[in-house]
Amino acid sequence: MAGPSSRMLTLLSLLQVHRDWPGDELAGRLEVSPRTLRRDVDRLRELGYRIEAFRGPAGGYRLAAGADLPPLLFDDDQAVAIAVALAVAPASGADIAEGAVRALATIRQVLPERLRNRVGTVDVVTTAARTTVDPDVLVQVSRAVSAQEVLRFGYGPDEHPRRVEPHAVVARSGRWYLLAWDLERSDWRTFRVDRIAPRAPTRLRFTPREVPGNDPASFVAARFKGADAEDVWPCTGTVELHCPASTVEPYLDPADVLEATGPERCRLTTGSWSWEALAARVAGFAVDFTVSGPPSLRAATAAVGDRLHAASR
Repeated sequence: MAGPSSRMLTLLSLLQVHRDWPGDELAGRLEVSPRTLRRDVDRLRELGYRIEAFRGPAGGYRLAAGADLPPLLFDDDQAVAIAVALAVAPASGADIAEGAVRALATIRQVLPERLRNRVGTVDVVTTAARTTVDPDVLVQVSRAVSAQEVLRFGYGPDEHPRRVEPHAVVARSGRWYLLAWDLERSDWRTFRVDRIAPRAPTRLRFTPREVPGNDPASFVAARFKGADAEDVWPCTGTVELHCPASTVEPYLDPADVLEATGPERCRLTTGSWSWEALAARVAGFAVDFTVSGPPSLRAATAAVGDRLHAASR
């Protein structure tokens, strides 16, 4: 080792990567005696790092959580990942934009030049989230999820009281949602976190229920599509569009299936939350089309056509 300072940084890096280190192994990694290792550990403790010693055949050390946030060490990939995450934080919906900007400036200031150049090439311009969430509320709701504790809160403009078993916090399209079992309604509900006003903690524990599909993110996405649990549209149909595939391709969703059937023809399989909404979506491409199926889409297309014709008179 070049000296005590660099040796201590290496020791800290090792402790951050692996929780429990036998003393002999740590001393061997650092090429020092057990006595020197103990002195280095004491120096790190003086700097605010809570390093615990544990008993065993050879004894050892582990890095534990402390009361204050001490300096941290990151490898190159971790440093770049943190910088990029902070750059896009304003679009997350959490009201942490100012803190993220200050944290990013701090990190960039201490990055070595090779990493500063990598981060500097990521020039991110984010769009503002539709709504922002108070970080304190987000923390309280997330804590209730982690602690498996019944959550009481006011919801909406009139702060209608709710009492739920919180199961997951899901970020989706710039908004944060709480997936919970509503105790009054005996059903799954999705709540926007920006509309939640937490009440005093209940300290009441609950046994988590099985989320339909075992995937909270997919379950929330399915609810937005009008489905029960699986992240698919409840109404899916196929149409023949009288246009090149390139005409409509830029306006499709990732789940849509588009197949070119000729220079001026293409086949599209897509979905929506209702048959009428699906018919209206296809009509919105502003090209002639023929419904391939199913019959429910044919009937909905005729009904929407009659409604539009009546509205135009």
